[in-house]
Amino acid sequence: MAKSKIFITRQIPKAGIDFLKKKRYQVRVYPKDRIISKRELYAGAKWADALLCLLTDKIDSTFIKKNKHLKIIANFAVGFDNIDLKSATEHGIAVTNTPEVLTEAVAEHSIALLFSLARRVHEGDMFMHKGKYKGWEPMLFLGTQLREKTIGIIGLGRIGKEVAHRCVGLGMKVLYTKRNRDKGFEKRYHAQFVSQPQLLRKSDFVSLHVPLTKGTYHLIDKKELKMMKKTAYIINTSRGPVINEKELVRAIKNKEIAGAALDVFEYEPKVAPGLDKLDNVVLTPHMASATIEARSAMSEMAAKNIDDVLSGKRPLQIVNPDVYKKK
Repeated sequence: MAKSKIFITRQIPKAGIDFLKKKRYQVRVYPKDRIISKRELYAGAKWADALLCLLTDKIDSTFIKKNKHLKIIANFAVGFDNIDLKSATEHGIAVTNTPEVLTEAVAEHSIALLFSLARRVHEGDMFMHKGKYKGWEPMLFLGTQLREKTIGIIGLGRIGKEVAHRCVGLGMKVLYTKRNRDKGFEKRYHAQFVSQPQLLRKSDFVSLHVPLTKGTYHLIDKKELKMMKKTAYIINTSRGPVINEKELVRAIKNKEIAGAALDVFEYEPKVAPGLDKLDNVVLTPHMASATIEARSAMSEMAAKNIDDVLSGKRPLQIVNPDVYKKK
C-alpha cells in the first residue's frame, strides 16, 4: 500500500524531512527559496494528503474548500493566524503548530533587542561601518543601564516568562499584564501585576508577547503610545499588527517615546513609511526563532504532528481540537 504524500511549502531544517522519509512517506519540498506562489501552493496541496506550511502561506477558507482532502495542515510556527481554523475544522482537517521549542530562542532575541536599544549597539555599529569613528568621546552614544529599570511585559505566556527571568537576572524590575494573575510568578520574580495603562505609564521598556487575535489587533495604538514615558522603548517579537506602525512612526518622530525594536511588522515584509529611516529603531527580519536548535526542533515537531495524524493518532500540538469531536 502506497504511503501518504506530504507537501512542504519551502525548504526547512532537515530533521523533520529526514523523519518523514524514514517513515517512508512520499515527500515533496517546494524547491525555490522564496514564498510559494498561490498557483504552486494549490498544485502541491492537490497532490498531497498532508501540508506542512509556513506562516507566510495564506491558508484561507477558499484554499481549504478546494483542498478538503487534506488530513492535516501542519504550521511551521507557534502562531496560526495565517490559517482559517473555522474552515479547517468544518472540513475535518487537523491543524497543528510548533509551540514551546522556540521559547528560549525568541526570549533571547527579545533580550538582544533590549540591549541594542539600551546601549545603542545598532547605532554604534552603523557609525563604525560608515567610517565615522575618529576617537573616543565622553558624550558619544550615551545609552542607559538596565539595572533598576522597569520592564513591562504584555502577555505572560512561556516566552514572556523567559524574558522576565532574564530581565530579573539583569537587575530589572518586572511589571506584567495578562488575563489571569499569576501569583506564583509574582512571588518568584518579585513581579507586579498591573493593568495595561499602568504598565505603559510605569515601564522603561515594554515587551510584547501576545498572539494576534481580534482583541490584540492594534493593541498598541495612538492612545497607548501617548501613555508611555518619553524615555521608554517598545519591543515587539510577537506579531506585527499588534502595533499600529503608522502611529508608532508618528510617536517616535514626535519624541513621545524614545524608540522601538521590531522583529515583526504590520504589513510584513513591508514596514511603515519612515520606520526604517529612524536611528532609534532596531529592525530585524522576523528572525527571533532563528537558531539552529529552535528551527530544527520546529521541523521535527511539525513532522511528528503529521505522522500522528496520518497514523490515526491525535497530535499533541493540535490547535483545533474540535475537529476530533466530529469523528
